[in-house]
Amino acid sequence: MISIDRHDQVAVVRLDRSVINALDLELARELAETMRRLQDDAGVRSVVLTSANEKFFSIGFDIPQLIELDREGFALFYRTFNRACIVLYTLPKPTIAAITGHAIAGGCILTLCCDYRFIADGRKLMGVNEIKLGVPVPYPADCVLRHLVGWRNARDIIDGGELYEPARSLGMGLVDQVLPLDQVLPAAIRKAAELGSLPQATFATIKRNRVEMVEEQVLARLEEKERLFMDQWFSDEARERLREAMEKF
Repeated sequence: MISIDRHDQVAVVRLDRSVINALDLELARELAETMRRLQDDAGVRSVVLTSANEKFFSIGFDIPQLIELDREGFALFYRTFNRACIVLYTLPKPTIAAITGHAIAGGCILTLCCDYRFIADGRKLMGVNEIKLGVPVPYPADCVLRHLVGWRNARDIIDGGELYEPARSLGMGLVDQVLPLDQVLPAAIRKAAELGSLPQATFATIKRNRVEMVEEQVLARLEEKERLFMDQWFSDEARERLREAMEKF
């Protein structure tokens, strides 16, 4: 479900689970394991996270599969996903999201956990629409987003659950650059190489200073927030909304 190419000391990690890259337990687990390996790989100084196709970065959670799980099964997936996000967010190496397709809900969350985000122009939608499915934005993503774009923008993004086109995403601080499609990945690789050429220990310390308060905030209440999310996931209203969304998958 994940492929890796090397461009000198840049690892390009591609999500490759069909066209929509729907997130299930296997993909979440593989992503976390991949990031841990790259963290320990002395030959990798920076990481680009992208998709193997140009239609979707990721559609988010694999609703048709996940909705059939009991609470124990879903809890295993959800906790694995959250911890994969934390591993990505705190990776002590530069990370760039090259967004060549739609990044929705859980897919958007993965991009937020990277240091920089470059998106293709055109109709490439991005956002966290969880409220429209009857569930909150996962707590780690909620904390990261508020830290990234500020409380007011985060409020509008989370409360409204809208999906934004690239210019609006740029204006709200969700992405750093909007580029022609064929330039997104090359630009992300160049940025990763540029950052990777800097002193590694110094970059890691600077990044740690940036992410550690958010990580501490997340970990302090993560178990409680995961229980609350699962309560909503299994509520009657969410079941109805999730099944409606499943028909559009």
